[in-house]
Amino acid sequence: MAAPDNRQHIIIVGAGIIGVCTAYYLTRHPSFSPATHRITILESVRPAGGASGKAGGLLALWAFPSEIVPLSFGLHEQLAAEYGGDREWGYRRLQTVSLEGNLCKTGRVSRRRPASPDVPRDLDWVNRDIIDSWSSISGEDSTAQVHPYRFTMFILRRAQETGAVNLVLGKVQKINYSAAGLAESVTYTPLTPGSVAAPAADSGSDTLTLAGDKIVVTVGPWTSRLLPTCPISGLRAHSITITPVQPVSAYALFTELKIAKGKYISPEIYARKDEVYICGESDTFVEVPETTDDVEVLKERCDDLVKYAEIVSPQLATGRIGRRQACYLPVVDVPSTSGPFVGPTTVANLFLASGHSCWGINNAPGTGKVMAELLLDGRASSADISALDPRRYFVAGPPE
Repeated sequence: MAAPDNRQHIIIVGAGIIGVCTAYYLTRHPSFSPATHRITILESVRPAGGASGKAGGLLALWAFPSEIVPLSFGLHEQLAAEYGGDREWGYRRLQTVSLEGNLCKTGRVSRRRPASPDVPRDLDWVNRDIIDSWSSISGEDSTAQVHPYRFTMFILRRAQETGAVNLVLGKVQKINYSAAGLAESVTYTPLTPGSVAAPAADSGSDTLTLAGDKIVVTVGPWTSRLLPTCPISGLRAHSITITPVQPVSAYALFTELKIAKGKYISPEIYARKDEVYICGESDTFVEVPETTDDVEVLKERCDDLVKYAEIVSPQLATGRIGRRQACYLPVVDVPSTSGPFVGPTTVANLFLASGHSCWGINNAPGTGKVMAELLLDGRASSADISALDPRRYFVAGPPE
């Protein structure tokens, strides 16, 4: 079904980092032209409202899946060089270490336990007295970081500058299929009454129906709401940010910290240019809510992160607490793969890019590039993503 102006219309459901990068790389594809193509991004509340705005933003060549990581890590570097990513979204290389420690002294300095030997000298913002052992995971050659929200919003603006990308705020209710079983449109509820992206198929209703030639689902942990047979669920993760009085050295810490006899916590601590991000362990206590605005943030979880951060680092103890937040990470519930699912589904004209777990920011450029190739060329040429093909793992529909 062609768009009313005869341009090919691609609908992207979800304005997180995966959807945004898909739109961006579509507009950079040699076959793309605003005269022949248009893109609509449908987002229920706001761009980067979920993990794309609240994740840690760690980039690593040792992430997974191996099919996309090298491509995506390189594209991150290219984007940073082209647009001044160090300035625009805090791109920089950093060291990553594993750290084991003991917080049972509740912040009191132990005079009996010597500091772990050979701790990097510039890791001077961590209380060395709590360190039992440490090891290097990777260096600047294979690890970097971005600020996820700033990165997502910057790439979205660049895609929109082409004039071919339209962002529409509205909650998608369902995907519609033709009598032949092809995906042909989406029905959504506009966030703002009166906002229209296309003529309503059911005038008089609160919903609108938007026709498209190709539909791409990039809604992360919300995927099964639109594709009920898709084995993707959500893990909730709490996090906080702290702005120290002075910037601290560029390290990402993967920790295991003793807090009581037989009890440990494993927060991840990422030092950004102007703040430190601390993420706690994930949980499945609460199902994925309707929208990103409905995510329940447990105050006690964030308070615990603050308390432990203050013990780990004197600089964080005197810093200013910023965000207390939670988001859901999309995880693939298939024993034979860790995901993500990237590519066409069993329904013609319906594509999926979801299930990136904690590596969504890391793998977004690579995912966006191969999705653009699939949508405009019919095949991915930048990476072999056959192992990520959604059709290997579930039948999408249409519903009977």
